[in-house]
Amino acid sequence: MKNEKKAVASGSKKAGKSEAYKKAGVNIDLAVSLLSGLKKKISTTRRPECLAPIGGFGGMFRIDLKRWKKPVMVVSTDGVGTKLMVAQMMGKYESVGHDIVNHCVNDIAVQGAEPAYFVDYIGTGKLQAKMYQEVLTGLADACLEQNMTLIGGETAEMPGMYGDDFDLVGCITGIVEEDKIIDGAKNIKAGQVAIGLTSAGLHTNGFSLARKCLFEQGGLTVKSKPKALGGKTVGDVLLAPHRCYWKAIQACLAAGIHLNGISHITGGGFYDNVPRILPDNVSAVFDTTVIDVPPIFKLIQELGDVDPYEMYRVFNMGIGMVFFVPKKDVAATLKLCKGAGYEALVVGETVKGDRTVTCKL
Repeated sequence: MKNEKKAVASGSKKAGKSEAYKKAGVNIDLAVSLLSGLKKKISTTRRPECLAPIGGFGGMFRIDLKRWKKPVMVVSTDGVGTKLMVAQMMGKYESVGHDIVNHCVNDIAVQGAEPAYFVDYIGTGKLQAKMYQEVLTGLADACLEQNMTLIGGETAEMPGMYGDDFDLVGCITGIVEEDKIIDGAKNIKAGQVAIGLTSAGLHTNGFSLARKCLFEQGGLTVKSKPKALGGKTVGDVLLAPHRCYWKAIQACLAAGIHLNGISHITGGGFYDNVPRILPDNVSAVFDTTVIDVPPIFKLIQELGDVDPYEMYRVFNMGIGMVFFVPKKDVAATLKLCKGAGYEALVVGETVKGDRTVTCKL
């Protein structure tokens, strides 16, 4: 009996609160407390198809087979990149939550997929309450705006791995009917029109070059207010959230517009993203002179002495997405985009070729 009591006492001691992991740099209690405080916010994104509770080991999403006849799951993953460094400089993190969601939505929306659910990953050297709360709030708000469930995620505190920095990655799953998949390689032909939807700025691409040009070569800081930016700080302009174009796509599809192909203009600009959806015998020609290039791009180009070709190879230059439609659908497409809250304009056309892109600079 004496030995048994000792065993119980020893077990009780092990079950007590330990500070060893915290001293090693990982604060489990903080992570649990922060997530608990955000569960109500995250739960607002929950769609009826979502089955698992927040905090489970795996998220579960039931496909409504009364609605979807031949559902195809469309999956994509991406990160925010070095834009996170600007967020840290500013001490503002909510916009990058919008960034990762909107970027991922656009990547599957170009195939006609409706966003269904989203999973995030935050990796950091030391968990900061402000960063965590603002990022998750941005994620939840962006998911709610697109009627998408924030179904799960992972927060990893890894001292010695990230230092004082953090990383933000997202994975999205959407659904599209098999016979309604938007496939540019099958449907784009020579003689179609390219309609560009304007961007909100850099979105989530080109920040390594932007930081070098603005901060290293230009001597600016995130608090600088160069005349070219109309009184706005460099930091606020750079943190403008990645614009989501799903509602414009929805409006066009609902109206029967022939969206023959859609390109999300991310890293690689026009030159690398548009060829991804072109057939082997078609090329695209863009007239960049009609684009109202946002001042931040002009400032980057000026301070960094960047060649115009490289600007259109790295940045979106004011156009975040391109629709390829028949000529007969141009007027209706422009009207529908405007009605959905987007500025859109004709920026080019398709011609016979070999999947190359030409920009008239």
